[in-house]
Amino acid sequence: MPIQQIDSDRLYRKIARQLSALIDAGELTPGQRLPAERELADQLGVSRPSVREALIALEIEGKVEVRVGTGVFVSTHKPSAAPPISDEGEGPFELIRAREVIEGETAALAAAEATADEVAQLRATIDELQRHARRGEPIDTPDRAFHTAIARATRNSVLASVVQMLWDQGRGTVWKMMEKHFETPALRAATVRDHTAVCDAIEAHDAEAARTAMQRHLTRVGREFARGWGREKPRARARSRSGRSSPGSRRA
Repeated sequence: MPIQQIDSDRLYRKIARQLSALIDAGELTPGQRLPAERELADQLGVSRPSVREALIALEIEGKVEVRVGTGVFVSTHKPSAAPPISDEGEGPFELIRAREVIEGETAALAAAEATADEVAQLRATIDELQRHARRGEPIDTPDRAFHTAIARATRNSVLASVVQMLWDQGRGTVWKMMEKHFETPALRAATVRDHTAVCDAIEAHDAEAARTAMQRHLTRVGREFARGWGREKPRARARSRSGRSSPGSRRA
């Protein structure tokens, strides 16, 4: 038997391709409402977050439109010339769930191991994050520095490598494009508060509080992504139609 290529495709991309093929074949027609997430998940035998990730990818590609309070519809206009979303990175909701498990434990371990100097480093990343937030700049760099510094404080090189990988390889195209829509002043301020709570717990050497604070932070991020997708996408489309859409204008 010949060697077969390993299928490393992400589940949400498989779902997106199946729905895209139905649209291209006319099985799903322009203006037609797609089944609800729960129904699609049942029909496909997958989780609702995976369906949501697929719909986000299709919405970004211009194949579907989100109508707040109504549902998801096949787009009535020709998709833009933008290239399709690549397979880079994991689905954002799956990634957040994985981070809740892994980074919750790294925060708990760091609470037992972190030195005063390492806590000071965490405080410095929070200060830097606040400066970026005040200037309306992307917070990715100080955000990454905070999470990877916690992982290094565990004294476990494998955990440190895993957390770094989640940041540098896991956060793919869909995550990054979603993130641009949801970087509002209120959400940046919430991130500062969340990071401060995690840092306070680590400084107090309270492992359970550190674990809980980190998990709450990542749960909030996932909740805001899910809520923000339906809330912000119509606004982004309106800006695009008016010819004023740009990477900078998508940041509040």
